[in-house]
Amino acid sequence: MDAVINAVNDIFWSYILIYGLLAIGLFFTLRLGFVQFRMFPEMFRAVIGSGETDRAGITPFQALCTSLASRVGTGNIAGVAVAIHLGGPGAVFWMWMVALVGMATAYAESTLAQLYKTRNENGEYRGGPAFYMARGLRAPWAGAIFSISLIMTFGLAFNAVQANSIAAAMEGAFAVPKLWVGIAIAIITAIVIFGGIRQIARVAGIIVPFMALAYLLVALYVIAVNFTEVPGVLMNIVTSAFGIDAAVGGVAGAMLNGVKRGLFSNEAGMGSAPNIAAVATPDPHHPSSQGLVQSLGVFIDTLLVCTATALMILLSGAIVPGSELTGTPLTQAALREHIGVAGEWFVAVAILLFAFTSIIGNYTYAENAMVFLRLGGRAWISLLRIGALSMVVWGSYESATTVFNAADASMGLMATINIVSIALLSGTVVKLTRDYSTQRKAGRRPEFHLGDYPELAKGVDASIWSRRS
Repeated sequence: MDAVINAVNDIFWSYILIYGLLAIGLFFTLRLGFVQFRMFPEMFRAVIGSGETDRAGITPFQALCTSLASRVGTGNIAGVAVAIHLGGPGAVFWMWMVALVGMATAYAESTLAQLYKTRNENGEYRGGPAFYMARGLRAPWAGAIFSISLIMTFGLAFNAVQANSIAAAMEGAFAVPKLWVGIAIAIITAIVIFGGIRQIARVAGIIVPFMALAYLLVALYVIAVNFTEVPGVLMNIVTSAFGIDAAVGGVAGAMLNGVKRGLFSNEAGMGSAPNIAAVATPDPHHPSSQGLVQSLGVFIDTLLVCTATALMILLSGAIVPGSELTGTPLTQAALREHIGVAGEWFVAVAILLFAFTSIIGNYTYAENAMVFLRLGGRAWISLLRIGALSMVVWGSYESATTVFNAADASMGLMATINIVSIALLSGTVVKLTRDYSTQRKAGRRPEFHLGDYPELAKGVDASIWSRRS
């Protein structure tokens, strides 16, 4: 099985995605006029909004927290450590690059998800890549393949990855058997996900801001204590990225591991966050508004949280030549150097919160895919929930290598389908971005009117985007 998974990963990550993800990010960065930099302040306004919502959707803040619940997970703690172990400090630089161009990709895919969203039988918003493939590209078959890949990736494989990291951290810090950790996490997860997407959004809105702030505060303490060494560490990251020193794996190793772990962490271009972006009621009432919110999510995930982990590791001296220490144990060892044994406990608790919220966030994406496949009935959703919980238990004691490799393979297929789709729909993203920017420059609160763009009418739900003012 490992041989098959590794062969699939070689195809995706050596020939397709390592270049494709960077290319699509650069493409949207240039075509949208560096939207992630030009409209950065607007991202915060779109998150805060005016508090406007409706019963069909969740708030922009809840959508951001739910997407961050999925994004900010083991990739930010274990994944960064793996990237540094395999690719050297230079891997961090390529994680930054993936995030900076990925912000434009995240904006594009979530904007499209908003435009082509619809309502389910209960009147609730649903949408995402499968919907813009079916409605925007007139390719429902692509939407079906994407949805199946998404369920395999987020409903199953990624939840096993998150559970694996929780169990490893708890065993390392508190000597709790991995299987029992997995069972406990599955029970808590069941309590949340059986309440539906709205309950998941409420839980994420409480846990995510708390966990992110606590983690960043510890990182700021470490940086402050080691302030004189920070410039040297940052310089080492940059020089290692271009092979100026003898970095582990050289330039290719740094780039490959930085891109892989960067995508795994921030998910830009993967087609995951658009599923929850479509569920939100945008404020302002314009598809681009939610695109900006999810672009900010990539910034928070990688430029803040992943960088915090990287600096804590590189400032610790925990990386010793020839050492096999990697993943969560490496991050725990780094924090132990900074704040003593409490560092191990802190990482264990951080992994618990980060990974648990990732599990419930991942589940929302899979449920959305089930709705697209017309398997949104109670029996099918219950089957999905049982499958997700089973993978949590299985992942808690399975080997980290197998779990990570399986996640990479399923993620590769899903991301490939999505980046082709958003590239084909890029003209629509340009129109929406210009419409939003023009209204904002004119001093108006942006509002999308479908009647102004009759060429987009086919496939778009007019009842959602009819004139409101």
